[in-house]
Amino acid sequence: MIQSKWINKLVFLCVGLAFCLCTTSFTRAADSDEAYLQADPEDVQAWREMRFGLFIHWGPVSLKGTEIGWSRGGERRGTGGTGTIPVEVYDNLYTQFNPVKFNADEWVQIAKAAGMKYLVFTSKHHDGFSMFDSQVTDYKITNSPFKRDVVKELADACHKAGLKLGYYYSPVDWYHPDYRTENHARYIKFMHDQLREICSNYGKIDIIWFDGLGGTADDWDSHNLFKMIRRLQPHVIINNRAGLPADHDTPEQRIGKFQTDRPWETCMTICRQWAWKPDDTMKSLKQCIETLVRVAGGDGNFLFNVGPMPDGRIEPRQVERLKEMGDWLDKYGKTIYGTRGGPFRPGAWGASTYKGNTIYIHALNRSHEQLKLPAIPNKIIASNLLTGGKATVKQTNEAILITIPKAYRHELDTIIELKLDGPAGEIDPVSLPSKSLAFQKKVRASNIYQNLSLHGPDKAVDDDPTTRWATDYGVKQAWLEVDLGKPETFDQVDMSEEYGRIRKFELQYKDGEEWKTFARDSRIRDSYSTQFEPVTARYVRLNILDAIEGPTIYEFHVLASK
Repeated sequence: MIQSKWINKLVFLCVGLAFCLCTTSFTRAADSDEAYLQADPEDVQAWREMRFGLFIHWGPVSLKGTEIGWSRGGERRGTGGTGTIPVEVYDNLYTQFNPVKFNADEWVQIAKAAGMKYLVFTSKHHDGFSMFDSQVTDYKITNSPFKRDVVKELADACHKAGLKLGYYYSPVDWYHPDYRTENHARYIKFMHDQLREICSNYGKIDIIWFDGLGGTADDWDSHNLFKMIRRLQPHVIINNRAGLPADHDTPEQRIGKFQTDRPWETCMTICRQWAWKPDDTMKSLKQCIETLVRVAGGDGNFLFNVGPMPDGRIEPRQVERLKEMGDWLDKYGKTIYGTRGGPFRPGAWGASTYKGNTIYIHALNRSHEQLKLPAIPNKIIASNLLTGGKATVKQTNEAILITIPKAYRHELDTIIELKLDGPAGEIDPVSLPSKSLAFQKKVRASNIYQNLSLHGPDKAVDDDPTTRWATDYGVKQAWLEVDLGKPETFDQVDMSEEYGRIRKFELQYKDGEEWKTFARDSRIRDSYSTQFEPVTARYVRLNILDAIEGPTIYEFHVLASK
């Protein structure tokens, strides 16, 4: 009798357990694939609030100082072209790779000192080399003289320090013999096996960052891949480069457009290359801070890349630059972390962020004493110049006028805090009217890089600092010509350029059929502003006389004489 009772209870428990398991399986099946295509909104929101992360591109190629993946010679199936390092040399660099000064804890502390909240590391790039102890390939870091699993050491260091962790993985693989051949299905199995290893063997992972170079979901069997990844790492954030929209967009080497309806993340290098290059040109602190501010003001995240050296250290000058960013964030981080972009759309003047009832105005152009913002429905009940000093804020039904004395305008960023009588998030995004006579006027150029819609000369006069007129690599001379529509009188030109590529230029106006020079200088360093005796003309030209690697202009403003 007693035995029978216990048997009945055991049968009941087993049936109940089986029902629960079946119910769980049924629920997931009922949700179909859609449940695995995107992360939970709470996880996406937590990722967005971090705003700032460290990207790291590293591998044996650092021994050569050339670009990771792209400098590999041999066939690039699916892409075309070839690199400068013979394939037999590139593919054997790992036999000499022994970065004995690599210290995962130091890398993590560098990220934290920079004010970064997460880290994304290249587990495998397009060159096919695995920086982890994969069991499905011999082409890996643990078969180098170094022998250590870099991915594991970084995972341990991030978990210990409380830094969120992500791994870049390239679905593209120019090393694997089956990649984009008749045996591509075998490559897909290899790729899925590697991602299963990454998602199973290194504890909690917060981000998977794909780089499929435009491949489709069918190319990578991404629906099944996402299901596997999210089952193993339920809270992971996945980007949009595996043929599916996933959780966020990824503008590369440029600031993303103002976009509040879908998350995005700008990925950008601190120097020119993703991988380490000796004496590579490094961004100034002003460029770094301005990029961070403009990204946050556009409602995006900023993933900032460094390329460690062959010995395993992050280059000291890059560490110092990141530390300078961290020092700035120690003071003004509340204007970046946990904020949203807006309600004023970014422009040549700067950007804005908000949180709750507070708007943070980031005035990035220090040449203007007064900033005129569009009117908003909320009342400003208090204001404060966070960067020190005093500013006058006057609100009317037509505009908000912020006057900042020259002594209180900062080189990096002048930040004004506006306290409102209601939530800033309820204000519809608004744009500032342009002050430039060149705004959206007809413009042409002597040279355009690759794509007219992305790099055309009109991008220099659209008052959007996230777009640019770009020229081909190697171009040393070029011109940009603006038709103001009718003769205008002006006495100031403002410009912004990247990396100090322009070494010598002149500004000209057209007098009849003759171009006359009214200003000349040797270099644009990040931003440039010049005032001169008033000129009246219809046509204005930036004539670049000498440049390196192809000049790029983000903004070209012609300001009317007062």
